[in-house]
Amino acid sequence: MLTLKKVHFKEILLHLAFWVGVWFFFVYFFSYNTEDRVYILWFSSALLPVAMFVTYLMVYRLIPRFLLEKRYLRFALYSFYTLVFSAYVVVLIIYTCLFFILDSEVSSMPPMAKNFVSVMILIYLVVGIVSLISLLNHNFKTISRNKELQNKILTTQLQLKEQELSYLKMQIHPHFLFNTLNTIYGFAIKQSRQTPDIILKLSNLLDYILYQVTKPRVRLSDEVEHIREYIELERIRFEETLRVSFKAGIIDKGIQVAPMLLIPFVENAFKHGNLVEGFLRVDIAIAVAGKRLDFSISNTVLEGEVNHEKRGIGLENIRKRLELHYGENYSLRTETRENRYAVYLTIFNLNSQNEESNDTMPDS
Repeated sequence: MLTLKKVHFKEILLHLAFWVGVWFFFVYFFSYNTEDRVYILWFSSALLPVAMFVTYLMVYRLIPRFLLEKRYLRFALYSFYTLVFSAYVVVLIIYTCLFFILDSEVSSMPPMAKNFVSVMILIYLVVGIVSLISLLNHNFKTISRNKELQNKILTTQLQLKEQELSYLKMQIHPHFLFNTLNTIYGFAIKQSRQTPDIILKLSNLLDYILYQVTKPRVRLSDEVEHIREYIELERIRFEETLRVSFKAGIIDKGIQVAPMLLIPFVENAFKHGNLVEGFLRVDIAIAVAGKRLDFSISNTVLEGEVNHEKRGIGLENIRKRLELHYGENYSLRTETRENRYAVYLTIFNLNSQNEESNDTMPDS
C-alpha cells in the first residue's frame, strides 16, 4: 500500500510539473508583442483547464476505448464533438477576458490572443504531443508484454519438452533391463561358465543407461562402443545361430547425439528378429560424413512379421525422442522386403546441433 501511494504521488507530481510547464509556455507564447501581463496571465490560466480537459479526455477515454479498439468511426465522431466543444469554450474565454479585463477594447488585445486559430492550434499541439507520447508508451508496454508472454510460452514449452524427454528415458530403463536380465536368467539356469562374463558386460551397459542417459548429449563413439558390447551379449545368447555384420568407421569424439539413440534399434532387431534358414542375421552400418549421420539396421523376419512399430516401446518412443531432440532435422523410415525388416535413420546438421554440448560434455 505504501509503495502504491508512492507511485501515485510521483505520477501526480509529474502531471503537475508538466501542466505548470504548459502554463509557462502559454504565457510565453501569448506575450508576443504585448506588455499586458495581467491579461496574459488570466488568459493563459483560463485556457489551461481546456487543454487539460481535452488532453485527458483524449488520452484516457477516446484513444483507449475507440482508437486502440479499432473503432475508428466513433473515434473520429467523438473527436469532432470534442473539437467543437473546445472551440466553443475558447470563444467564450476570449470574449470573457475581453469584456472583464479589457472593457471590450479589442485594440488592446494581444495579437496572439485575439487569433482564434492560433489559440486552437496551441491547445491541440499540447493534446497531440501528449497523445503521441501515450500511444508510444502503450506500444512499448504492449511489446514488453508480448515479449514476456513469449518468454513464458518458451519456458513452458521447454519444461514440457524436458518432462517428456524424462518420461521417454524412464521408459527405456525397464525395457532394456528386462531383456538383458532374461538373458542372464537363461544362462544361469544352464549354469553356463559364460555367466560371469555376461554379468560384466551387462554392468557396463547398465552403467551407460543409468548414468549416461541422464545427460542431454553423449559421445557417438560411446554409443557405438556400447552397441558392440550389446552385440557381444547377444552372440553369447544366440551362440552359432547369429550372424552379425557391424560396420562403423572411426568416429570423432567431438560428435555427440542424444543418449540411447541407436541402442533401442539394435535391441529391437534382436528381440523381434527371427531365425530364417537357421540363422538370425543382423546388419548394422553407422557412417558420419560432415554434419550428417547415417544409421541403418536390418534383421531377418518370418513371413507376416512386419508390424514391428507397435511392439514394446518400439519406434514410437524413438520417433518422439528424435522429434524433441532434432525437430525436423532427421529422417526415419522402415521397410520390409524378402524376409528382411530394415530401419534407416539420417540426422542432418549433426555437428551444428551439438556445438553447445561439446563445450559442456565431461570426459568419460
